[in-house]
Amino acid sequence: MSSPHTLRRLTLALALGACSLGSAWAQRVVHLVVPFGPGAVQDTLARTFNNELGQALGATVLVENRAGAGGTVGTAQVAHAAADGNTLVLAAASHNLAGHLYAKLPYDPVKDFVGVALLGYSGYVVAAPANMGVNNMAEYVRALKAKPGQFNYASAGNGSATHLGMASFLAKAGASMQHIPMKSTGDAVNEVLAGRVQGVTSATIGVAGFRQDPRIKLLAYTGSQRSKFMPELPTVAEAGLPGFKFDSWFGLLAPAATPKAEVDRINAAMAKVLADPVVQERFTKLGVEPGAMSSDEFQRVLRADWDTAGQIVKASGARIE
Repeated sequence: MSSPHTLRRLTLALALGACSLGSAWAQRVVHLVVPFGPGAVQDTLARTFNNELGQALGATVLVENRAGAGGTVGTAQVAHAAADGNTLVLAAASHNLAGHLYAKLPYDPVKDFVGVALLGYSGYVVAAPANMGVNNMAEYVRALKAKPGQFNYASAGNGSATHLGMASFLAKAGASMQHIPMKSTGDAVNEVLAGRVQGVTSATIGVAGFRQDPRIKLLAYTGSQRSKFMPELPTVAEAGLPGFKFDSWFGLLAPAATPKAEVDRINAAMAKVLADPVVQERFTKLGVEPGAMSSDEFQRVLRADWDTAGQIVKASGARIE
C-alpha cells in the first residue's frame, strides 16, 4: 500500500502534468495563410473570424499574408506544411482555376489538399473608372470593342479569380484588354479609382465601400441572380451577355494528409463560428453569404468546382506558362 507521502507526490506530479498539457494546448498556434496581400478579399475575410475561430479551437489563430503569383506562392507553402491541422489556407475560386491556368504548379490543387470548412459564397462586380465615361454595361462593351486591346484591366495577380473573371467576361463579350496583374484586389481597385486602368472584376467585398464614390462606376454583377448586397446592379447576363456567370466560394483547406479527426474538429469549430450572429453580420457587410457544411460535403463541392474551373479557363483562353 502506498504511503501518504507517496500519494501526495503522485498527486502533485499528475497536477503538474495536467498544467503542462493545458499550457501546451493554450500555446497552440494555428497559421491561417492568406495567399494574397493585405487588403485582398481573403485577407479582409480572414480577419473577421480568426479570433472567434481561435476561441472555438482553444488556440491562437494567426492570419499570415504570403502573396505572390496569383496566390500560388502561399498555397504551395501550405501544401508542403506539416499535416497536423496547424496550417490552413483561406482559399477561393482561384485555387482550382490556377490548376487549369498554370502550365506547371509546385502542388496539385486537388490531390495535395483536403477541404476543411466552407465559409460562404460571393459574386463579383465588373467596374470601370469614371473618367472612361461609360454608364452601363452596353456602353462599356461598345467602348472596349471600339479600341480592341488598347485598354487595360487590373487584377489581384495572374491566376487569381479577378484575372479569370475579367478574362471570361471579355471572351463572352468578344472584346480584348491588356492584363495588369497587381498584388491584391485592393491594389487593382485602387488602379481603377485612380483612372490608370479601365476595368476590374472584383468580389463585392472589394468594391462595397465605393458604391457612392464618383471615381468608379459599378456596372454589373457576375452572379446568376442579382446580389442581395447590391440589388441595384443588373447581372452581366441581364445587361447584355446572356448565360454569363462567375462567382466564388471561400473555404479553409489543409494539407491532404491531415488526420480526418483533426479536419472534422476544425470544421465543427468553424460551424460554431459561422452560427454567431456577430460573425454573420461581418460577412454580410463584406458581401459574403455565410454557409456551413461538413468536411465531406465541402470536399464534394471542391471536386465539382474543379470541373467548372476547367471550363471557365478553357472559355477564357487564358494560359500562364
